[in-house]
Amino acid sequence: MCIRDRPVTELSLVAVVVLAVVTAWVIGDSMRQRRAYAAAQRDQAQARAVQAERLRIARELHDMIAHSIGVIAVQAGMGRRVIDTQPAEARDALANIEDVSRDTAAALRRMLGTLRRTDVGSGPAPRDPAPGLADLGELVARTAQAGVKVDLTWDGDRPALPPDIDLSAFRIVQEAVTNVIRHAGAGRCDVAVREDAGMLVIEVTDDGRGGTGIGGGYGIPGMRERVSLLGGDFTAGPRDGGGFAVTATIPLPGAGR
Repeated sequence: MCIRDRPVTELSLVAVVVLAVVTAWVIGDSMRQRRAYAAAQRDQAQARAVQAERLRIARELHDMIAHSIGVIAVQAGMGRRVIDTQPAEARDALANIEDVSRDTAAALRRMLGTLRRTDVGSGPAPRDPAPGLADLGELVARTAQAGVKVDLTWDGDRPALPPDIDLSAFRIVQEAVTNVIRHAGAGRCDVAVREDAGMLVIEVTDDGRGGTGIGGGYGIPGMRERVSLLGGDFTAGPRDGGGFAVTATIPLPGAGR
């Protein structure tokens, strides 16, 4: 009986060994796939973070440069027209061009310096304070230098805004005013900012050409993207009776829509 059962016992032992080897291989392969999947997820997350940062930098560069170039172009054109008849006005225009150029160049150097930092061990690169609605006064003054008078009104309370909303609100006003300078052909525009039922409402209107010449640039899509990322609503288009209007409605934290 024992002799007859020996082959069966050896076969069972072989089966157990094979099963153990297969089980170990399956477990090892599963762990390898899990590690590979985790590594792929980390790489994708890093790629998304890099892309998001590039888009942020692109938006900031566009908004900053477009506004500055718009002011410079208007000032240069005015200076060229009056240089023979009104030399004092031409000198003022050149002084404004110099100031705007210096400020823009300094901002570009700071941003490029941040991008060029490669020493990971030194910690994150410092950032200059981001502009916000408190800086609209300076924006209004600079726009006046370009020959466009901005009437700024604040209605209601001025709530403390989170940095992302504060920056986006400022950039929306800046881009809308830049479009007035470059495309509207208007001598003035109205900027209204108010808090209404838990919403930050921004309206920029002019009585110019109604958006003629804006074309397919990045200004309006960029404003729409900023508002969309904050869960708000955005409209831009010609006004009844002439002119152009930009309206952004952004929900404030803690407020129901």
